[in-house]
Amino acid sequence: MSTLICGSIAYDSIMVFHDRFRNHILPEQLHILNVSFFVPEMRREYGGCAGNIAYNLKLLGGEPLIMATVGDDAAPYLDRLDALGLPRTHVTQVPGTFTAQAFITTDLDDNQITAFHPGAMIHSHVNTIGQTSGVRLGIVAPDGRDGMLEHSRQFAEAGIPFIFDPGQGLPMFSGSELLACLKLADYCTVNDYEARLLCERTGRSIESLSGEVKALIVTRGSEGSEIHTGGARIDIPCAVPVRVEDPTGCGDAYRAGLLYGIDRGLDWDQTGRLASLMGAIKIASRGGQNHAPSRDEIAEAYRKAFGSTLW
Repeated sequence: MSTLICGSIAYDSIMVFHDRFRNHILPEQLHILNVSFFVPEMRREYGGCAGNIAYNLKLLGGEPLIMATVGDDAAPYLDRLDALGLPRTHVTQVPGTFTAQAFITTDLDDNQITAFHPGAMIHSHVNTIGQTSGVRLGIVAPDGRDGMLEHSRQFAEAGIPFIFDPGQGLPMFSGSELLACLKLADYCTVNDYEARLLCERTGRSIESLSGEVKALIVTRGSEGSEIHTGGARIDIPCAVPVRVEDPTGCGDAYRAGLLYGIDRGLDWDQTGRLASLMGAIKIASRGGQNHAPSRDEIAEAYRKAFGSTLW
């Protein structure tokens, strides 16, 4: 049985700025902002939320199935999916478009400025959950606006439990739309900034919103994460990375851990710790899909980090 991952497939052009943005952006001059950052390092990576989540879930031994849209330039990415053994049955090529592209500049404090071209992603609604079979869990990750709304509704109609993960797409939705998606979903995950925006848009607290789903997960970077479930809050410690190399894709790695834990029936403490560990493993590597620990290595890292066994 597969886990259906609805979201973006994208190319990431990642640039490193050897200084700090705060040294070059003057708060009192934001109304006439005109800055240029010299970035001597640049690389192109395979990314996108669906691609990254699927990659990490495959590392854990899950069975990810990607649902996404790509453009005319997708051949290298499609070849990569084949090489990784990730089915592309539901990856639809949209003629006359580019695959989604992210242009990310990271400074010395790991702050990021990102420009994103959606390209084929805005056609994500052409894919439907009804096209699939053998799916028992899903996630609606950042994607085209219409696709996210439609896939949330289709998951619910099909009786397939899913995570609603609005991510960077959250500002596209009104408070009523966000609340409607929460009511359809079984789980929701956001980072701390997105959590504040979610509360602003809906006019409700995190504690109140958590009552709409089985669990609402809020990630807090180096401060760990919290899982609101059953009227209680479970605090998940941050798994300390061996080094901090690149934050790109850490949230997606975390979500793969959530999906694996939910699918395998782990308790929320184990699920949160595994998710935290996957983020820590990823952050020690550049790009969203260049870390490649074996399943046994992940289990050993979990034991070292938390003092208990996972499988």
